Amino acid sequence: MTDSYAVFGNPIAQSKSPVIHRQFCDQTGEDMSYTKQLVDEGQFKQAADDFFAAGGRGLNITSPFKLDAFSYADHLTARAERAGAVNLLIKEPDGKLLGDNSDGIGMVNDMLNLGWEIAGKRILMLGAGGAVRGVLQPLLNQEPESITIANRTLAKAEDLAQGFHDLGNLKTSSFSDLAGKQFDLIINGTSASLRGDLPPLPDGLITDHTACYDMTYAAEPTVFLTWAQHQKAAQLADGLGMLVGQAAESFYAWRHIRPEVVPVITDLRRKMNESKKKAG
Repeated sequence: MTDSYAVFGNPIAQSKSPVIHRQFCDQTGEDMSYTKQLVDEGQFKQAADDFFAAGGRGLNITSPFKLDAFSYADHLTARAERAGAVNLLIKEPDGKLLGDNSDGIGMVNDMLNLGWEIAGKRILMLGAGGAVRGVLQPLLNQEPESITIANRTLAKAEDLAQGFHDLGNLKTSSFSDLAGKQFDLIINGTSASLRGDLPPLPDGLITDHTACYDMTYAAEPTVFLTWAQHQKAAQLADGLGMLVGQAAESFYAWRHIRPEVVPVITDLRRKMNESKKKAG
C-alpha cells in the first residue's frame, strides 16, 4: 500500500512541495504519495486528525499553521522546541506524532552546498520573526563568530536573542545602528522582499567577500538581492535551495533515505525561468 504524505497550508496552491517530493521518489524508488491540502483557518486540528485517521504517515506544515502543529505534536525535537514552530510531523511506530522544524537545517545545508562558509563568520540576520526563529539554532550550531539580529523593533530582536544566547554569540541592533559595521554573511529573514520592500540598510555593510542570502525566492531577483548586487556582494542566493533542503530533511525523516537536492533545485530553477519567459 502506498504511504500517504501531504502539506497543509493556506494559501497552498503555489506550493512546490508535491513536485519536489515526486522527484525525490523518482530518484529513490520510494512508494509514496504527496499532496497539498488547503486548510481553513481554525480547522488545523480537525484536518490533521482526519489525515492521520485515514492512514497518513507524515505532514509538512506551512503558513499559517506552524504554531498549530507545534501544539498538535505529542513531543518535539530540540530544534522544534527552540524554534517554537513545527513544519514537519512524523508518525512514529507507536502512533505518536513527533514535531520537528527542518527550515533551519534546510537553509544551512543549502549554504554549505553552495560552498559558503559559516563557521567563524560574522553574520547579520535581518528580521526577528518566526522565519528567523526557525533557523537560529542550526545556524548557531555551525559556530559562526557572531550573529547580529537587526530589526525595526529592537525589543523584538532582544527578546529573540534571549532565547538562544546560550548557543553562541548573539548581538542585536536597530537598522540605523548598523552604520559603520561590516559582515561576512547577510541573511534576509524579513518578508519585505515579497512586498517589494527593503529594510533601511546603510551602505558599507558589504565587503568584497560578503555573501548575501534571501530566505524568500522568486523568478526575478528579490529586492534584497538586487540591493546586495548593487553593493558589490561576492555571492548571492535566494531561498529556493532552502525550500528543497527542508523538503529533503522531511523526506529523510519519513523514509530514512537522503535524496539528492541539486538536480531538483536545478530543475525548479529552469521551470521558473521558462515560466518567466512565457509570461514576458
